[in-house]
Amino acid sequence: MKEKECLDILVNQIHTVIIATNNQENHPITCAIDIMLSDGNNLYFLTAKGKNFYQRLINSPYISLTGIKGEDTMHSIAISINGKVKNIGSNKLDEIFAKNPYMKEIYPNEDARNILKVFQIYEGTGEYFDLSKKPIERYNFTLGVGKLKEEGYFVTDTCIGCKLCYKICPQKCIDITNKPVAINQKHCLYCGKCAEICPKQAIIRRG
Repeated sequence: MKEKECLDILVNQIHTVIIATNNQENHPITCAIDIMLSDGNNLYFLTAKGKNFYQRLINSPYISLTGIKGEDTMHSIAISINGKVKNIGSNKLDEIFAKNPYMKEIYPNEDARNILKVFQIYEGTGEYFDLSKKPIERYNFTLGVGKLKEEGYFVTDTCIGCKLCYKICPQKCIDITNKPVAINQKHCLYCGKCAEICPKQAIIRRG
């Protein structure tokens, strides 16, 4: 799963996400926002200058968002992004209205649209998590110059090859053909059961 594909899914299939920002007390506040546009490297959404959400974005230009697609939890795809945002004014506003015609019903008067400001998510990291596949699939990706941090559980050289981790793994995503064994990060749930059961504490968590 490539970055562009994840962004396209967010815009065209999920569209409405829950986004978190911080208020003046540095407490997280969530709200529902439509992701309106992607250029393959960045995401775009808009809000009105009079909203508290706008002020939070100006005061603390960092966001965390999650969007979910699926009929139920066991058949869902989730995409999460943590990143930086910036106000780009009315840039791309016409493009957003053209791609999202329902916005014309909310703001039918073009003169009133100058209250809307476009925000660009231009740098950050993201995760694609697919529960609909067996075993599950997850991928990490970046936006802009965002850098991926190594996350998940990893097996060190102190592994004795006892295979207890494989027996307890709900996804059976541990390759036990070699020593040390290796966890397939693409299918790992990050549940930590392998680290709990390891008699040599050979499995460590990163990130």
